[in-house]
Amino acid sequence: MSFRLQPPAPAPPHRCQLFGPGSRPALFEKMAASAADVVNLDLEDSVAPGDKESARRNIIQAINEIDWGKKTLSVRINGLDTPYWYRDVVDLLENAGDRLDQIMIPKVGCAADVYAVDALVTGVERAKARRKPISLEVIIETSAGIAHVEEIAASSPRLQAMSLGAADFAASMGMQTTGIGGTQENYYMHREGQKYWSDPWHWAQAAIVAACRTHGVLPVDGPFGDFSDDEGFRAQALRSATLGMVGKWAIHPKQVALANEVFTPSDAAVTEAREILAAMEAAKAAGQGAATYKGRLIDIASMRQAEVIVRQAEIIAGG
Repeated sequence: MSFRLQPPAPAPPHRCQLFGPGSRPALFEKMAASAADVVNLDLEDSVAPGDKESARRNIIQAINEIDWGKKTLSVRINGLDTPYWYRDVVDLLENAGDRLDQIMIPKVGCAADVYAVDALVTGVERAKARRKPISLEVIIETSAGIAHVEEIAASSPRLQAMSLGAADFAASMGMQTTGIGGTQENYYMHREGQKYWSDPWHWAQAAIVAACRTHGVLPVDGPFGDFSDDEGFRAQALRSATLGMVGKWAIHPKQVALANEVFTPSDAAVTEAREILAAMEAAKAAGQGAATYKGRLIDIASMRQAEVIVRQAEIIAGG
């Protein structure tokens, strides 16, 4: 292992990030009462240009007045290529209380994008003497974003999480699909008269996970557009969790329970992980570097894998 150790990721659970448009304040109380770990109040794609200012006011009022419990409370600002984003940041930090936890930056293409928001956030925090520093989350949803994913992951000490935005990513890459996440009809392999569908997002997810884990950032999977397809959502979430992502967006309330189910280690998985750790401790006490567990060899690498599962369960239980 490199002598530059991999930093730990932030602790707050991110199993599910529930999105709701700032132009629909009637949804806010329901979002606060949901089982989502993170609530993302949106100022970007789900809000029409004519509603941007009123949505911003709605969100500021909701941050100040609604009981959000222990949730991470995040606001997705508009993109840096719009005339709205700077006012989003300034108005939020000047007028919303300390309950706001995080700002989500869409369509990040390079580290300089994060630097720009970070600088503005820092200036307003100092001017207003805000007590709690704001964290950042970025969305990778362009070809530039995935090309610069590692520099983005290393861009700011405020950066807590990074998500994949499948729809805009597909458009930026010129992908021939209108699907948002999941397997795609024409992305398949053919053998002996049978079609086998693979995952067109796999490589981008793996790149995001590697960059995030290298720099101590939480990797999160983005939206699954067909909210009538529970099994499709679950399959996508399971693939994401297997790759190392810690959670997934919900664009409909019914997806919250699905995300929480997939990204919460099962009792059986946690029990097995603890048994592996106990078996390895016994092996170490006996002066051995490996052991046998349920007919298979386990070693130090097995301990590290088991520690990931136990740590995930502890974070969720503590959250």
